[in-house]
Amino acid sequence: MAVDPARAEETIAWLDKADEDLRAARVLAEAHEPLLESAVFHCQQAAEKALKAFLVWHDVLFRRTHSLEEIGEQCLQIDAGLMDLVDEVAPLGEYAWRYRYPGEAEYLGLDEVKDALDVSSRVLLAVKERLDSDDDFAKSRLVDAE
Repeated sequence: MAVDPARAEETIAWLDKADEDLRAARVLAEAHEPLLESAVFHCQQAAEKALKAFLVWHDVLFRRTHSLEEIGEQCLQIDAGLMDLVDEVAPLGEYAWRYRYPGEAEYLGLDEVKDALDVSSRVLLAVKERLDSDDDFAKSRLVDAE
């Protein structure tokens, strides 16, 4: 199979954005005065973008959604080995909206933020490991480096 440079570039762009969101989440959570609500939003975003990168690489279209459950289901059709991780990350989907707007929101503690950071980090790592083990993806990265 010939490597599609545009698809490889788009996949890498999604992964870069996922890395950036995860970094933002850590910075916000570890600040002198932590911004926990913003941190969990970025955890959700990191997981979402990592899963979308996986779909982009596999040339699977997805609709505009923040539902980690929906995106995860599409990923499972490619790699059923992601099942436990998708089940674990799906509840983070509510962080796309729960704390983003004014109103009554449930209390958010540091432990919940740490859990969100952990699972979103593991999702990103799992996607990267799967892509790095894909010979075509590895070739595309070598072509980009030249």
